[in-house]
Amino acid sequence: MTTSLTRRTAVTILGAGVALAALTGPALAQTTMNLGWGTPLDSNNGVFAKKFAELVDSYTNGEIEVKLRPSGQISSEDDAFKAIQLGTVDSYLISQNNISPHFGMMDVFVLPYVFRSRDHAIAVLDGEVGSFIQDELLEQTGVHLLSFNNVEHRDLYNSVRPIETFEDFGGLKYRVPKNEVMIETFRAFGAEPVPLAWSETPTALQTGTIDGGDNGTSVILDMKFYEFADNLAILEHFSGFTPLLVSDRFMSRIDEEQAEALRRAATEAQDHQRAIMKDEIQKVRDALAGHGMNVTYPEKGPFIEAAESVQNKFADEKGEAFRDLLVRIRETEG
Repeated sequence: MTTSLTRRTAVTILGAGVALAALTGPALAQTTMNLGWGTPLDSNNGVFAKKFAELVDSYTNGEIEVKLRPSGQISSEDDAFKAIQLGTVDSYLISQNNISPHFGMMDVFVLPYVFRSRDHAIAVLDGEVGSFIQDELLEQTGVHLLSFNNVEHRDLYNSVRPIETFEDFGGLKYRVPKNEVMIETFRAFGAEPVPLAWSETPTALQTGTIDGGDNGTSVILDMKFYEFADNLAILEHFSGFTPLLVSDRFMSRIDEEQAEALRRAATEAQDHQRAIMKDEIQKVRDALAGHGMNVTYPEKGPFIEAAESVQNKFADEKGEAFRDLLVRIRETEG
């Protein structure tokens, strides 16, 4: 009898100890979020993703674990938006120009020279215009946009000749994303745009299928495009950013407190990324020059003039709501 009581007491104590440990010890990860993007881990996107994962772990006490999936591990950037809508991908960092085929309003941010500066772009995205886009995206597509992230100009590279003037741009075959605004912009600049998925771009550059393309400055370095294109032109014609998108299916798996923790982590990781990358562009351009790229600074006047015609064309085609959004961007201080 004593032995039986002793055993029962031991089991009770053990059970209480396990319960206490569950209450007081670190929480085990209950939910996994797979976060994908198209560039390497040690890239601009990686700066955001690593900080985001760290903050989510902290703010949810380990209840949500963010697993990092760089370099197109879980999807190509071109296919990721549909996958997010279907819920087969939890989250992905997608360039704004690859969002707009699924959500036309995003094209207002793709328009050439629509932002006067990086500061102007951030003021727009972090203000009423950015909030409007987040709400409309969710309503129209069911996709959650948690942060817009760093803003970086796209620089132009090619393997044929230095771009010194507007005329030098003409006739070259440039890869462009499958985005109607970007295609029309390159036509207005006199080039031959070749719409290609991002995943096909490195091979097309290596094989000479294209003469060049444009990307965020750090992407050109991260992808080592200097090995195949030795001319870099600083036009700053597009301002690019890569928002964090999350599926509604994933958001429905977590409670509101966890969702708020996710949003907080995204905003703080965005600010961290912006602070890290703010002074990096010139360093990256210098590094590209160090890798043998011939860096030129063409006169922007003719490009801006051609860009204005593109802005007006799409404002007319896309209707009143799009035009009003463009006006709001132009009126935003920054």
